[in-house]
Amino acid sequence: MTVDFQLGPDLSGKRIVVAMSGGVDSSVVAALAAKSGAETIGITLQLYDHGEATGRAGSCCAGRDIRDARAVCDRLGIAHYVHDHESAFRETVIDQFADDYVAGRTPIPCVRCNMGPKFTDLFTLARDLGADCLATGHYVRRVEGPDGAELHRAADPARDQSYFLFATMQDQLDFLRFPLGGLPKPRVRELAAELGLGVAAKPDSQDICFVPDGDYASLVKKLRPEAGTGGDIVDLSGRKLGEHRGLIHFTIGQRRGLEIGGSPEPLYVVRLDPTRGEVVVGPRAALAVASARLSDINRLGATDGALSVKVRSLAKPVPARLVGDRVLFDMPEYGVSPGQAAVLYAGDRVLGGGWIEDTQAADSALAA
Repeated sequence: MTVDFQLGPDLSGKRIVVAMSGGVDSSVVAALAAKSGAETIGITLQLYDHGEATGRAGSCCAGRDIRDARAVCDRLGIAHYVHDHESAFRETVIDQFADDYVAGRTPIPCVRCNMGPKFTDLFTLARDLGADCLATGHYVRRVEGPDGAELHRAADPARDQSYFLFATMQDQLDFLRFPLGGLPKPRVRELAAELGLGVAAKPDSQDICFVPDGDYASLVKKLRPEAGTGGDIVDLSGRKLGEHRGLIHFTIGQRRGLEIGGSPEPLYVVRLDPTRGEVVVGPRAALAVASARLSDINRLGATDGALSVKVRSLAKPVPARLVGDRVLFDMPEYGVSPGQAAVLYAGDRVLGGGWIEDTQAADSALAA
């Protein structure tokens, strides 16, 4: 099988750099690039100290994953380079991750990684190598529109990763290629097996790569000991209902783990107040949000008029408008959390997005 790398009908004489994590997706991209006739080079970024993660299947760029990427490149007969970007990754991703939790926000480190080490640093490396494009295993589609390259959702909605790429800049999109965007994941695994790749049955990554055991709270407390400071759980009027072991254990919309009783209705986390160290809870109606203020808005297309917006990676897009730096929802939206992203769509096309800084409650009386 061949895929379109959008470099013209004849790829001989072209050079494709592939970002390789050691997983099945990027390995298939490398194999398809090599089969196309283009000179193909694999690059893996070592992003963190993988001592604890070594041998942990599915954790990106751990020791085993680097070895898997190298083994794939050896089989394909292509060059493979590993670049140490641990310091930059700690500063731009891991430290930000910890600081966001301490500030009562819910971070998305995968977006920060794409904005920094993956795209920015890999772009520099690829261009230094004289590449015609940088190809990745992301499940999104790059479509040539009337005004240039556009970012679209993947054909397989279950695998779509467009939410995590909203911050891709236009010049980056011009250089990027996403060969798997039109394929379902089962077909990609079939291709890996047909191509004889040893990673064909390798499990998908489930955890954030630098938290291989999924225990985010322990990592944050290790980096920011103050994050383990407890405090009160209060209702919307400020009445104490219980105590907690640290804001890092809670996110907006959470119901489980509150360990408080006596309420006639289910209670949810409505706000996290790092200044007072309080977890504020209330009824589900108090989670309803009318609008959200965004920062660092990236635009990949015109954002005027009616749009759809995703405020969590697993949320369904909902009708909204962007007015200045605020997303105005047509209907109240629930579980909108500072630190997450609001990603803007027109149909399948990604128009950009921004970071959620704060929200306006649909019923101000409930949020007071």
